[in-house]
Amino acid sequence: MKSLTEHLVFHTRQRREYINITPEVEALVRKSGIMEGLCLVNAMHITASVFINDDEGGLHQDFERWLEELAPHEPVSQYLHNRTGEDNADGHLKRSIMGREVVVAVTGGRLDFGPWEQIFYGEFDGRRPKRVMVKIIGE
Repeated sequence: MKSLTEHLVFHTRQRREYINITPEVEALVRKSGIMEGLCLVNAMHITASVFINDDEGGLHQDFERWLEELAPHEPVSQYLHNRTGEDNADGHLKRSIMGREVVVAVTGGRLDFGPWEQIFYGEFDGRRPKRVMVKIIGE
């Protein structure tokens, strides 16, 4: 069995952003040389997420509105976590909702997606460098 582990680094301009990272992950699958296996994509920070969904702008706006209704950023005083001097409690909650990682099958040397599926990095407390680990294992 072969494996490849690499890290992607993101430094977003905004506090919250959604970035389609499918092309970067596909390039790593090709680099790995693995034809059959699994690809794990994992956000390495507790206020960031990796998830699979459609790359459609209206849907991304829906995510933003829905997540802000569930865990609004302000007022920051509403969260006990923010008493530590942070202002990112909402980012922790949003990450819990959107997920930590995805695993995608690799078949014939390619990510084996369903229709419209793409991999996204969701940032909920950005404006600084954060890592995403990509680990590919197989034959």
